[in-house]
Amino acid sequence: MVDPITFHNALAQSGIDFYTGVPDSMLRPFCACVAEHTKKERHIIAANEGAAIGLAAGSYLASGRPALVYMQNSGLGNAINPLLSLADMSVYGIPMILMIGWRGEPGVKDEPQHVAQGQATTSLLNAIGVEHYQLPNDTAEATTMLNELRKQTIKDNKPVAVLVSKNTFADYHADENDDEPVTLSRERAIELILNQIKPDSSVVSSTGMISRELYELRDHFKQNHDTDFLTVGSMGHCSQIALGIAVTNSNKRVICLDGDGAAIMHMGSMAIVGQASSANLLHVILNNGRHDSVGGQPTCGLEINFTTIAEGCGYQLVRSANDETELINALDAMSDLEGPLLLDVRIGAGHRKDLGRPEISPQDQKRNFMRHLLD
Repeated sequence: MVDPITFHNALAQSGIDFYTGVPDSMLRPFCACVAEHTKKERHIIAANEGAAIGLAAGSYLASGRPALVYMQNSGLGNAINPLLSLADMSVYGIPMILMIGWRGEPGVKDEPQHVAQGQATTSLLNAIGVEHYQLPNDTAEATTMLNELRKQTIKDNKPVAVLVSKNTFADYHADENDDEPVTLSRERAIELILNQIKPDSSVVSSTGMISRELYELRDHFKQNHDTDFLTVGSMGHCSQIALGIAVTNSNKRVICLDGDGAAIMHMGSMAIVGQASSANLLHVILNNGRHDSVGGQPTCGLEINFTTIAEGCGYQLVRSANDETELINALDAMSDLEGPLLLDVRIGAGHRKDLGRPEISPQDQKRNFMRHLLD
């Protein structure tokens, strides 16, 4: 396996000193190492993968040195536009190294939302003219490859990619900072929300731990899953799925359970929610300032004010909650109000170690949810 600290040191010695991207579980040890051993201004966790390409381009223009951009392969879709219209050698020719976690790699078991993307990854890179290689599962070989790729991207004046398979990096334990104590976990917050909303409300949950916890809570309380749409992929698009449902079926109350990282990824969607003036939509952001589903890397969720942003976008009422009492009171106050409404819930990081995954197939889930909506 590749030792993250040795690998990072080799990158630094080769002249790569700017890192940006969106965290991925397969790259978690490497990202943790970068975060601990890189100056804050030289490592920026981007809002989305396309923005990371822009950051890498800006760093190169100001330094003449290529940056390293990390992402999950699901983020390639966000990155394709700036890769082709900015970084491609037919436009500005911006060298950079893309490090891509290969979820859904053919022959490797993975969740349903990663299968199609995993099969298409190399074809997508071929289609946009980005040469790609698979990172060796050996520290010395991996560092040699990255040194060669750095030379190649500079010589060719275009991006080059390296694909990272499952368990390529050895584990890395960063020094933990003590977070502020919190009184509310995400799972407890979701439980309280389910207890407060009307039973026939339609719930659209964001990718990652939110959907997994929602699914297990329904099972725990022996409740039906048919009212829930679990957005197991498509990070950042949960609010737009919820909005599409809300404006098309105004008879159903729609609850969007979003995450702070997902909301930040496509924050412009909040402007669309606000301007659509959907009276039956409640947008809840479960905000712990973390990319909790891929390793707990920080977001700026706790440093910004989602309620002020939503108010400026045209949401009819905005509230925040920091504990159980404030959450219950906010939900009570919003229960009969017309929206769109936004509730920013400050929660703790982390999740249960024994948290499972949804057992229903996406196709069955879609079918059951549509039956609920059309009933």
